[in-house]
Amino acid sequence: MARRAAAFIALTKPRIIELLLITTVPTMIVAEAGMPAPRLVLATVVGGALAAGGANTFNMYADRDIDQLMERTKGRPLVTGEVQPGEALLFGLVLEASAFALLWLEVNLLSAVLAVSATLFYVFVYTLWLKRTSSQNIVIGGAAGAVPVLVGWAAVQDSLALTPWLLFGVIFFWTPPHFWALAIKYRADYEAAKVPMLPVVSSLQHTARQMAGYTLVVGVLAVAVWPVAGLGWIYGLVAVAASIVFAVDAFGLAGDPEPRRAMRVFGFSITYLTAIFVAMALDVLVLQGL
Repeated sequence: MARRAAAFIALTKPRIIELLLITTVPTMIVAEAGMPAPRLVLATVVGGALAAGGANTFNMYADRDIDQLMERTKGRPLVTGEVQPGEALLFGLVLEASAFALLWLEVNLLSAVLAVSATLFYVFVYTLWLKRTSSQNIVIGGAAGAVPVLVGWAAVQDSLALTPWLLFGVIFFWTPPHFWALAIKYRADYEAAKVPMLPVVSSLQHTARQMAGYTLVVGVLAVAVWPVAGLGWIYGLVAVAASIVFAVDAFGLAGDPEPRRAMRVFGFSITYLTAIFVAMALDVLVLQGL
């Protein structure tokens, strides 16, 4: 029973959900200019996790044919047979329906619509269309992973503004260097599965140069959040310093595009996103709480 439960949890890709939620709560804190009501935070986090889990489940359902061809993914529940395709599809539908109902009833309709729209985009635009047909798959498809900041802001304000759209841009442009770094490491996997990730259809050097360019855009947008959101020196210092390190790492990879170095960029990309969003929350709670 425990093994079956673990298999269903694995369908939701918990580590990806964690990263998405790291961006949601700090955005809520900025939107509130303080700590929102605990019940609102809990409902938004749980609703967002359910929506993301449903999206990831549908992704595994649709990708089960190529997952069995890749070393990195051949242990997934739908490949091993621990979960049957019909079970996974039903599980995903239940997660999405629960997410929409919870967000609508406990938060607001805008946040519910945004969360489910992200799932539809991720499944139909990225997973079923772009992933198998375009080297720009993760560039466009990455928009789905940027929606949680819009959900977080909408949960507090029941509307959107420039700040959440800037944060959306940070995550949108952060996604290609983050994911292409991983794709460099697993280039042979994607090639075997005939998935046209950029490192498969282009040279590693070209991929690394593209990554470096995206890190510059990410840095500009992250720093632009500073004045637009009215944040203080904590966020400003972290955003500037972390953006410089991210860009330096990416440009270093462009000069030496080998997998081990790419994985260092991948690792720091997670640290980068975590750092700027945690700094955002601390800036509001510490400086504005004084």
